[in-house]
Amino acid sequence: MVDERSAEERKIDEWLPVTSSRNAKWWYSTFHNVTAMVGAGVLSLPYAMSQLGWGPGVTVLVLSWIITLYTLWQMVEMHEMVPGKRFDRYHELGQHAFGEKLGLWIVVPQQLIVEVGVDIVYMVTGGRSLMKIHDLVCKVDCYNMKLSYFIMIFASVHFVLSHLPNLDSISAVSLAAAVMSLSYSTIGWAASVHKGVQPDVDYSFTAKTDLGVVFNFFSALGDVAFAYAGHNVVLEIQATIPSTPEKPSKGPMWKGVVVAYMVVAVCYFPVALIGYWVFGNSVEDNILISLEKPTWLIVMANLFVVIHVIGSYQIYAMPVFDMMETLLVKKLRFKPTFYLRAITRTIYVAFTMFVAIAIPFFGGLLGFFGGFAFAPTTYFLPCIMWLALYKPKRFSLSWIVNWICIILGLLLMILAPIGALRSIILRAKGYKFFH
Repeated sequence: MVDERSAEERKIDEWLPVTSSRNAKWWYSTFHNVTAMVGAGVLSLPYAMSQLGWGPGVTVLVLSWIITLYTLWQMVEMHEMVPGKRFDRYHELGQHAFGEKLGLWIVVPQQLIVEVGVDIVYMVTGGRSLMKIHDLVCKVDCYNMKLSYFIMIFASVHFVLSHLPNLDSISAVSLAAAVMSLSYSTIGWAASVHKGVQPDVDYSFTAKTDLGVVFNFFSALGDVAFAYAGHNVVLEIQATIPSTPEKPSKGPMWKGVVVAYMVVAVCYFPVALIGYWVFGNSVEDNILISLEKPTWLIVMANLFVVIHVIGSYQIYAMPVFDMMETLLVKKLRFKPTFYLRAITRTIYVAFTMFVAIAIPFFGGLLGFFGGFAFAPTTYFLPCIMWLALYKPKRFSLSWIVNWICIILGLLLMILAPIGALRSIILRAKGYKFFH
């Protein structure tokens, strides 16, 4: 593999977080992918099931799992499709497929909406879980703290962790987060089984009108899309794996992805199906809220959620740091120093913290944004790139499969925001800024 970069470019690439270290093992890709994929979104899957119903719910979950595994395989394959070159970032692949300028405009805004949006939601989720722990543990003489303070406590961890230089350096945090996601998912469904099917369980739709049922269905599609958002960081994860012409990175990366997807199935399906089976349409939008007892177990589950979203926040923040630092160093000609990194990353963490405190109902808005950005980057943008770059023959199996994914993804992109917008309007009366 001939390196055509100048000494200065090489030096900058060795400094940037995505390309600085290429020593990752295949199992790094497993826990990075699990951490990126199995977010707090898994806890809202029983609620999504209650809006979708048994048949459509199971179909949507299984279809999403299959389609996103397929598009993830495409991205792993396309990482090194040009001999001697690696597409280390999602937008670099976009530029190769759609052209220098158009590729940037198609990919970067969507990627930023997903990554920054998820980080803000995780700020709120971390804060809420800390608050829940506080409320469960503290029974007498408690100081009644606002959610804002818990978000600040959660953010304080990131003011430290965000200064870790690259993806490899956060692998221990990511491993802990992946283990936690498996743990709290297991608590979610095991505690539901222990509680047993509720005596007054009802599997009918909560909405009283046909229109309400349809809109809630659309909104639930957005919740499922949010649960499969790991594609936005997959090329950046693959960039950390060493590669030679004899042993390209796609081998170990794909091995890691398959194991990660097995873990995803073990986390998602039991939580979604058992949670809905036990609580029916009365399930809360976070399964842990429906499970009040035993207290110690729910405290543990919330603690696991906090540790998990600490790792997840970092996985999604790293490509954003990479974009900011690339812009500052390559375009604006700043010197690649520790101070530059410290200032930009601190500003980013402070920004996500401030938005989380100002709009603690941001999760409700994410279904709306999520429909626009999660569906394309996860469900059908890889398929469009595949068609543009590999040009499979018309009506061949590859061509048909890609077009099915594109059509389903487009439907998701159009329908999910419609449902989410309605739920935002209905809930708007209860929204409190700076709560």
